[in-house]
Amino acid sequence: MSKRRQVRERVLQALYAQELSQDDAEHVLSTIIRPVFKDDPTYLRFAEQLFLRALDASETSEEMISRHIDNWEIGRLALTDRLVLRMAVAELLYFEDIPPKVTLNEALEVAKAFSTEKSGAFVNGVLDAILAEMREGDQLNKSGRGLVEVSPSPITPN
Repeated sequence: MSKRRQVRERVLQALYAQELSQDDAEHVLSTIIRPVFKDDPTYLRFAEQLFLRALDASETSEEMISRHIDNWEIGRLALTDRLVLRMAVAELLYFEDIPPKVTLNEALEVAKAFSTEKSGAFVNGVLDAILAEMREGDQLNKSGRGLVEVSPSPITPN
């Protein structure tokens, strides 16, 4: 398992703990995230940023998720699925250096590991729709080599 997957799994656990306890973010960071990544500043920074961005963007994320869960209210979703989706939307919105395909794949794997057997497909479907909406609305800000999908250049005959 990649170190970034471990970060995402720990961030999911932190989001879950925060949702249930309603503790402040600093307390959750100091008890759930920092002890695990204290010796690795790169991954600690990523974990802290992902956790805080997911919290900050929770309202925006939930609005986006709600538009793509036909015949469901967001409050009826499994909490783990909702938090995986919220974390992935934050990653799509605020982490320019992470390709959307990586975000979707990681969310799918984390959902499969922590939720029901059908969660992976559900999370993938919702995130595909959110990603399409973001592309359509020009909300996807990705930069760097391999991060921006471009149309292939037309082949011209010699």
